[in-house]
Amino acid sequence: MSKKHYVVWKGLATGVFDNWSQAKAQIDGRSDAQYMGFPSLDEAQAAFKSTYTKALMNRSLAKNPSSKSAGTPSIKSNSTKSSSKPNTAPFAAEIAIFCDGACSPNPGKSGTGIAIYEQQQIKQLWYGRYLAQGTNNTAELTGLLEAFILAKKYIDAGKQVQILSDSKYSIDCITKWASGWKKKGWVRGKNEEIKNLELIKQCYALYGTLKTNLTINHVKAHANIEGNELADRMAVLARMSQESDFVLRNEPINVVDILAMTSG
Repeated sequence: MSKKHYVVWKGLATGVFDNWSQAKAQIDGRSDAQYMGFPSLDEAQAAFKSTYTKALMNRSLAKNPSSKSAGTPSIKSNSTKSSSKPNTAPFAAEIAIFCDGACSPNPGKSGTGIAIYEQQQIKQLWYGRYLAQGTNNTAELTGLLEAFILAKKYIDAGKQVQILSDSKYSIDCITKWASGWKKKGWVRGKNEEIKNLELIKQCYALYGTLKTNLTINHVKAHANIEGNELADRMAVLARMSQESDFVLRNEPINVVDILAMTSG
């Protein structure tokens, strides 16, 4: 059996690594890391000469060679890990909403993106909420807020909804910390100011009306999870197009083409 190799496009150091521990050291703690595993050195070297988005596109094509249209997504195991242990975060509801934010530089120009799946099939892509002076956290919280707004119409129709975000900060703000902050008069610690408070209040208020029929899960960023990658591309599109509204992308959804777009 050939030895597996790992490519890191964005991390503490970049390049081709011949074992997982070396590659992992470059990406640990980095939410913007871009990396992938390959079965041979030649494939890894060729991929490193190209781009992460191209590698994602090639992998998507290899898994679904008969069609360039949207296939059945899944929350996969991390393809770069040498362990065969699967990711234990499958679709948990009929409706799955992936949300993401992008900001460059940070603080700087930001945007938000969303990918919606019904019965594990990609159905809609949304993007917008451009800010000339945003942050990663405001973009991610805005993504969560827009996900709640979109989730409401499905929940009102009697459906269960799952929201997936790669921002643990945003998830924890709403599901762990907000209730305590509210009890203290929307301050934390020794009357310390809460950053992004207005966004957090809006999210928490809407979450309170939906949570009975809603689950929220954290997913790893840039880990070859299709829904997360699509939401990422939409967030970058929002930033680059400077779309201030939150709009539905009306073009046919071609997963391969979208994955080839600029990533955040």
